[in-house]
Amino acid sequence: MVWAVVAALAANVLYSTGFVLEKRALAGMPPLSAARPGRALLLLAGRPLWICGATALALGFAAQLAVYRALPIAAAQGLFLSGLVLLLVLSSVVLGERPSGRERRAVAVIGLALVMVVSSLYESSEEISRSAPAGILLAMCLPTLAAGLLLYAAAERRARRRHRQPTTGVAYAVAVGLLYGVSSLAIKGISGHLSTSDLQGSVPALLASPYPYLLLFTGISGLVLSQTALQRCRASLIVPVCSTVTCVFTIVSGTIAFDEPLPEDPLRLLLRLGGTALALTVLLTMPRHDAATPTSEGTLP
Repeated sequence: MVWAVVAALAANVLYSTGFVLEKRALAGMPPLSAARPGRALLLLAGRPLWICGATALALGFAAQLAVYRALPIAAAQGLFLSGLVLLLVLSSVVLGERPSGRERRAVAVIGLALVMVVSSLYESSEEISRSAPAGILLAMCLPTLAAGLLLYAAAERRARRRHRQPTTGVAYAVAVGLLYGVSSLAIKGISGHLSTSDLQGSVPALLASPYPYLLLFTGISGLVLSQTALQRCRASLIVPVCSTVTCVFTIVSGTIAFDEPLPEDPLRLLLRLGGTALALTVLLTMPRHDAATPTSEGTLP
């Protein structure tokens, strides 16, 4: 249990560092467009600083595999949310971003939600599932992927309107968060299929499951969409909102798909569900528009 918590915190450090490095690299690049993914990938591959950030994120994904093998989905996602505090600090120090007072209070409330989720783990012995029925998994993931892509496309259309208000990027972040939520379920499934004692023997069963293909699709599409959004909007808002959506979707859908029981103790159940509900409430009440000038949004292609 302890090493799983340490692995989750390490993943948080890697994620926060990776996003900040990527944002720093994106600042000096030509405008990216999600409609031209090939060009976007070529531009990104030519930036050493961006590659360093992407490598940190990849290591964070690897750390997630270890966490999902030892903790229930709901608990793991609650721990991953703690990285938002570090992200806020790094975006302020390294990127010079200045979150509003409302956004800082939102992150503080998310920290409270984290404490509630972690508290629900105390002396807990919940069962950890390794796989989910393919039909149930796809029934949850495929509509979510479609919703994420449609929401992103709608945000792109609104961003091109001539007389729009400067957007904070919440719609972009929600869309990417849905894609990464599916990605989290795929990582959970891969962690259950891979055996540390027989790694080579577990590969055929893994390839016969939908997990690697969901991870491949969400990895590539999420990469292009997230980098486009990150270039246009503040990391201190994009990443927290994206992480919150990913967390809530993964907890709700993952608990159902992988049939992981919730805590039977009423207090633990209240802390687990209350923490999740609190994080979702914060997301729904965050501002949709910046008070800053349109330059804070970046230049649209």
